[in-house]
Amino acid sequence: MGYIDKDIVPADDGALTDAYSQAIASAVDVVGPAVSRIERVGGRAGHGSGFAISPDGLIVTNSHVVGDAKIARITAPDGFITEGRVLGRDVDTDIALIRAEASIGAWARLADSKRLRRGHIAIAIGNPLGFEWTVTAGIVSALGRSMRAASGRLMEDVIQTDAALNPGNSGGPLVSSNGEVIGVNTAVIQGAQSIAFAVASNTANFVVSEILRFGQVRRAFIGIAGDSIELPRKIALQAGTAQTTSVRVRRVEPGGPAERGGLREGDYVLAIDGKPVGGVDDIVRLMGGDKIGQNTELVVFSVAGQIETKMLVPIARS
Repeated sequence: MGYIDKDIVPADDGALTDAYSQAIASAVDVVGPAVSRIERVGGRAGHGSGFAISPDGLIVTNSHVVGDAKIARITAPDGFITEGRVLGRDVDTDIALIRAEASIGAWARLADSKRLRRGHIAIAIGNPLGFEWTVTAGIVSALGRSMRAASGRLMEDVIQTDAALNPGNSGGPLVSSNGEVIGVNTAVIQGAQSIAFAVASNTANFVVSEILRFGQVRRAFIGIAGDSIELPRKIALQAGTAQTTSVRVRRVEPGGPAERGGLREGDYVLAIDGKPVGGVDDIVRLMGGDKIGQNTELVVFSVAGQIETKMLVPIARS
C-alpha cells in the first residue's frame, strides 16, 4: 500500500507565474533592442517589422514588407532612424535582407529551429497596427506546416503559433524563452483566432546565406510537398539510423523529377546524397543550386514497406 505524505506543500501559483513572466521579460530584453520598424522608401507605401542579425546592420524582414522597394527606412526602438539597401528578397519563403547604412546597435541570434517542440514558449515582437514594439506571447502550436506564399508556391517548414499577430508584426522575430529567434513572423489567417505563422529560423538562415553569396536564392526543384513528422522507431531500426524525425511526402507533382524518379505519396525521405533528412528545412537546405541537373540520391522508406534508393535529377526552380 502506498504512502501519502500529508505534509506535501502545493506549488506557489504566484511563483510559477512570476517565473513565466520573468522568462518572457528576459527574452524581450535580449531581442527587443534589435527589432526595428521597416518602411518602404518610394513606390507603394507599406511597413512592418524587422530585426538585426549582425552587429554591422544586416536586418531580416518579410519580402512582402519591402515589396519591390530598393531602399527601406529603419526606425530603432530608441528612435534612431536610418535607411538601408534591400540586398535581396525571396518571395517563396517571404524573407528579405536589408543592409542598414548604420548599425542599429543590438542584434539577435538565429536559433536552430529543429530543436523546437510543440508547447515551447513563443514570443512575438513587432509593430502591429502602428503600436510600436508590442510583445505578445503564446506557445508553438505545430511544426513543419506548409502554406501558400504570395508567389503561389508552397512555403515549407512553417511554425504555427498562438502568439497574437496583426498587420505590422510581419517580419518581426518569433523568440524562444532563452532569447533566440526561432522564426520570422509572416502571416495570420483572417477571421481565425490564435492561428499565426512564422518562417522557421533554419530556413531564414539558409535564405540569408544565399542572398549574401548570390544576391538571390538558387533552388533545385524535385516536385514534392511534405511535412516533418516523428519517424516511427521500427522504420529507424530497419533503416539503421539514429534519427527520430523525417519528412513524409504528401504530394508528388505530375511529370516532375520526383515522379520520374519513382517517389510516391506516403514515402518517408530519410537522406539526400548521404545526408540525413530530419525535417522539411533539411530538404530546403539540401536542394540548393548545386543540385540542379545533377544525379541526386534519395534514400526513402517506401509505401511498400522497404528501404529504397531513388535517383532523381532536380531541375531549376523557376
